Amino acid sequence: MENTYGTMNAPGGAGAKEAVSLPAILLMVLSAISVLLGLINVLQAFGGADPAVEQLLEDPNLPEGARQVLAGVSTTGGKLLFALPTVVLNAIVFFGALKMKNLQSYGLAMAAAIISVIPCCGPCACLGIPVGIWALVVLNKPEVKAAFT
Repeated sequence: MENTYGTMNAPGGAGAKEAVSLPAILLMVLSAISVLLGLINVLQAFGGADPAVEQLLEDPNLPEGARQVLAGVSTTGGKLLFALPTVVLNAIVFFGALKMKNLQSYGLAMAAAIISVIPCCGPCACLGIPVGIWALVVLNKPEVKAAFT
């Protein structure tokens, strides 16, 4: 059977391009989903008050400290405080994965893989962890490092 995939040491980095292709595509898909969900959260931040939160705030058994935190987080600024970092970090992951797929900007590709391994920051929460680990393993191969421009 003929090897049509090339080797890692093939001229032009053909083997490296194949090695990074699937993890990069998966990172792009997961981060795109997370960016879209984050943008929905940003838009919802400008909507009206959540009835469930209003009901909790009216509960006389709710401790005062919890009431203050819940009131602060339920404001537009509080909602944006949680939504915007998700959008920004996952946009970085998407852009870094795109660069990884094209074998450009090794540092940005590594940053995207590292961010995706962080559970609260990475794409689709815990779904990004195995893909990020896979990307880190592939990116640390000497042949792949050498193929980046």
